[in-house]
Amino acid sequence: MSDFLQTMATSSAARAAAAGSFSASDFDKPVVPLSLGSFDVIAEIKDRSPAVGELSVAGDDRASRAAKYAAGGAAAVSVLTEPSRFDGSLQHLADVAAAVPDTPVMRKDFLVEPVQILEARKAGASGVLLIAAMLSDDKLRTMLDCAWEYGLFVLLESFDEDDLRRSSALLDESVDADRAEQGQLLFGVNTRNLRTLEVDSDRLRNLAARLPRGRCVAESGLLVPADAERVAGWGYTMALVGTALMRSEDPESLVAAMRKAGSR
Repeated sequence: MSDFLQTMATSSAARAAAAGSFSASDFDKPVVPLSLGSFDVIAEIKDRSPAVGELSVAGDDRASRAAKYAAGGAAAVSVLTEPSRFDGSLQHLADVAAAVPDTPVMRKDFLVEPVQILEARKAGASGVLLIAAMLSDDKLRTMLDCAWEYGLFVLLESFDEDDLRRSSALLDESVDADRAEQGQLLFGVNTRNLRTLEVDSDRLRNLAARLPRGRCVAESGLLVPADAERVAGWGYTMALVGTALMRSEDPESLVAAMRKAGSR
């Protein structure tokens, strides 16, 4: 791992070690299933990006922005919970989940231990992001098993061919193949390499031939509806959009326009 990913892994492990215990009553919030169409958008809530800085919009809180995403037809709302570089928290996740009770909410973080999946479930998440490059095969297996046990969907993020090879290998396991078939296991390719924080605008196209069977998500760098149409042509059936939506004065319309463009 790079210095950035290693730093995130170390701080994430410290947060996991400090997590409290759980009881059955902690998991009484409903899990909202994904409802997917021909092309879908996961719309992101994040206060800050280490690459571009502050993203909060004056006069627009997280709950109201998430409601606009849902009104635009977002398949899910992603919420950054990493505190040190993204100014996130589990409370942000809980607030958004309460604001859009009919839309699945996903915890986006640098998760390294199953207890962090339980934290997400307690806060009202219906899904979690996992980063293949941060997890050994054994740890990834443990994390997936935990997510499946609690009924959560997983977006498994890749940066390169090796990540995608490992992701595709999961489809040899019947439990994972079933989840992929049901749209609970999603495969993402991030144009922003979190090893370097640099964006490679060609990565989505260059890796398209390596995409696993199933729902594949184009992540980062999608700004306008034409971007959604372009990645759909390469085989992606979903897009995760953060910065463009956080900076948009009309995020509802942008979500709807991206969905429409990607479905063409």
